[in-house]
Amino acid sequence: MLPGDWIALRLTGEAVTTEGGLSEAILWDFKEGGIARFLLDHYGIDEKLLPPAVTPFSHQGSVTREAAEELGLAPGTPVAYRAGDQPNNAFSLGVLEPGQAAATAGTSGVVFSVADRPVHDRHSRVNVFIHVNHAPKRPRYGVLMCINGAGSAYRWLRRILTYSKREISYRDLDIEASSVPPGSQGLTFLPFGNGPERTLEDRDPGSSFFGLRFNLHTRPHLLRAVQEGVAFALARGVGIMRDTGIEVDVTRAGLANMFKSSVFTEAFAAAAGIAVELFRTDGAQGAARGAGVGAGIYRDMDEAFGSFEPCRVFEPDPPQAEAYRRAFFVWREALGEQP
Repeated sequence: MLPGDWIALRLTGEAVTTEGGLSEAILWDFKEGGIARFLLDHYGIDEKLLPPAVTPFSHQGSVTREAAEELGLAPGTPVAYRAGDQPNNAFSLGVLEPGQAAATAGTSGVVFSVADRPVHDRHSRVNVFIHVNHAPKRPRYGVLMCINGAGSAYRWLRRILTYSKREISYRDLDIEASSVPPGSQGLTFLPFGNGPERTLEDRDPGSSFFGLRFNLHTRPHLLRAVQEGVAFALARGVGIMRDTGIEVDVTRAGLANMFKSSVFTEAFAAAAGIAVELFRTDGAQGAARGAGVGAGIYRDMDEAFGSFEPCRVFEPDPPQAEAYRRAFFVWREALGEQP
């Protein structure tokens, strides 16, 4: 069982999962559309150990009196939705159809795109899951790429730049970063300081600055270079997805973490060559909408997202986009790739 399945079991006394949960546990046969029995046989796992799979939006049990008293909930409250963190984040952003992608840039950075067929990367640089709105006659799969260091890289820089007891706000750092031009005047940053990276085929190049000039680069250059480096790593992940044949036309993200920074968001949009739509939402709101669909409060997903509109949209700006493309080229050279 996945952690969420265990929590639901403790709430309701009923052990169930979803097809998406089985895919996250690497127990799903994407070709046959069922449990990966060949894998269970290989490892000697009894199929009876797997809980039954329910649809993500459905009545999946009710909160027991014991759990209700422990948590201060109403006994009988239905559990009507479950999903993994990134599929739920995608759902919270209304990312349900091919061509759409959801992104996050918290401690780590993720891009989660939607495909209508099971795809794979021959170098195993991305994961594939069953998405929350998957149906046999209308398949939807989530393709996920992740980098280990995103906001953690920016937090590291903020920490070493703080010389007094008063912490510098991220907003102040973003203003400083915007004072230098795209490309950080030749300063490049690789944000791979949290160990081996799947998108790099499990290589661990570490985190580095390249092109540092003592008579040119200042603190704002460091700040912009780190933001651009993380944005370029995510844009490279979008390129991996496109290599598998997936279309990525628009990316949606919550107005949170690094996506609060215009420098970061415009760098990602320009390097990936896509529009980025920002929304005032989060995973908790998405889970609430999902539970509303599963409990019948909403007729369907369209009604759940009826008034859902972006608060900001970043399109690749032609004059700046060229500067970012040149900087992305230099960044990939520093990584040891031929753009």
